[in-house]
Amino acid sequence: MHVAILGCGYVGLELGRQLVDAGHDAVGVRRSATGRDRIEEAGFEAVQANVTDRESLAAVPDVDAIVFAASSGGRGAAAARDVYVEGLQTAIDAFGQRDSPPERLIYTSSTGVHGDHGGDWVDEETPLEPTTDKTEVLAEAERVALERPAEHGYDGTVARYAGLYGPDRYRLERYLEGPVTEGYLNMVHRNDAAGAVRFLLENDVARGEVVLVVDDEPADRWDFADWLAEQCGLEAPPKRTTEDRLAEDDLSEAARRRVLTSKRCSNAKLRELGYEFRYPTYREGYRDALEAYVADT
Repeated sequence: MHVAILGCGYVGLELGRQLVDAGHDAVGVRRSATGRDRIEEAGFEAVQANVTDRESLAAVPDVDAIVFAASSGGRGAAAARDVYVEGLQTAIDAFGQRDSPPERLIYTSSTGVHGDHGGDWVDEETPLEPTTDKTEVLAEAERVALERPAEHGYDGTVARYAGLYGPDRYRLERYLEGPVTEGYLNMVHRNDAAGAVRFLLENDVARGEVVLVVDDEPADRWDFADWLAEQCGLEAPPKRTTEDRLAEDDLSEAARRRVLTSKRCSNAKLRELGYEFRYPTYREGYRDALEAYVADT
């Protein structure tokens, strides 16, 4: 299998490594020369191209599948639309109109499209309720990913990621020092975020469908922070309620909406498909980071 990873960043680099290790061919695509170099350092083919520039995508070879994992770089809704909607449409059309189009697309989205459910469980059948301009864009991009490939005779899949963590993204100090605002954390380790996409590709499942990519256990933020502190031999960090956080004057409207968003995401579908997590909960996923932290203190 030959796979192009468009926007080959934090998860994409790990996905490329996993694909190559499994005997597949991977090509990573980044818009900068620095990004291209990082792909080459990871051990697989690299192409410098921009998903918003159809002509530059011509440098990417024909592939069996494309994974769209591009990022808008943390910018606002307008930048997000340029990448997640316009760039996605450009990529779908550019590859779909080739003499040898791909067989499928996997688009990596976010559980942020679910919005607030007051701490209740959500799954793939739960209606979307995005609460910010950016998550509205992500919901629109999901529709594009599921519908537009069919115009070119191939299938789209949405892999809806929970909060990513892993090497360089453990953010231990944030929880150990506090204050920690109440609510739920829905998480997935980078290796499982990549592993789930590899699994969907290798097993040819979930065509035309949405799959939540989240670990087994949504974590109560206060319990999570207390567990981290205990593992490090530290006192529990200070806590604050949602009301406490909302009373502070440093919140943007988008940040305020995020604070008010609470849900627990189910991975039952991914489990039923047969995926086995390397890090089923944060307890396994944070083990290496905690050992390193303790060793350095």
